Amino acid sequence: MAGHLLIRTFTLGPLDTNCYLAADPASGQSIIIDPAEPSPLLVETVRSEHFSIEGIVATHAHGDHIGGNDALKVEFGCPIMVHEREAAALTDSYLNLSTLAGIGCIESPPADRLLRDGDQIRLGDLSLRVIHTPGHSPGSLCLHVNGVLFSGDTLFAGGIGRTDFPGGSMEEILDSIRTRLMALPDDTIVYPGHGPETTIGDERRHNPFLQESET
Repeated sequence: MAGHLLIRTFTLGPLDTNCYLAADPASGQSIIIDPAEPSPLLVETVRSEHFSIEGIVATHAHGDHIGGNDALKVEFGCPIMVHEREAAALTDSYLNLSTLAGIGCIESPPADRLLRDGDQIRLGDLSLRVIHTPGHSPGSLCLHVNGVLFSGDTLFAGGIGRTDFPGGSMEEILDSIRTRLMALPDDTIVYPGHGPETTIGDERRHNPFLQESET
């Protein structure tokens, strides 16, 4: 448990994407973040811990973050949420780069809720705030609640998301990180889309991309 949010991590898919099950322990309401592929273990965890799935949230619509959307929506009957600038990529294997990346022709059901900067996703008494962080993709977003940040492919431990894909921008991702994420407290725990967790403070002090961006 971190910041009163219960977090389970599942590393899924050919690109080792971090999928998160984030729950309010009091109510059992939860969301699934970035399911790369169908996961029997994730489904078993939801069932055994008696969570109710309030939605599937894609931090962005690249294929390695949405491959489990279809199966999980069928399993739990929950809405799919994505930033409004990623909506078209959910259902198009060329726009979500899965065809180009060689990980199969991945297509998600369309979004049931389009997110914007500042929107809130409620889980019991907890509220996750949507932070729009373009750069890795036009509609990349992060989720922040009670000292926890789900950063998608915007910020990694010691790195940042790639910007050489269509719609990517080095200028935008650095601006997103500097102005939006580095405004958070140093002890904020960062759960990224790939790789180990980190903190805002560690990245502020040691991330080479952020050091270079300030020179």
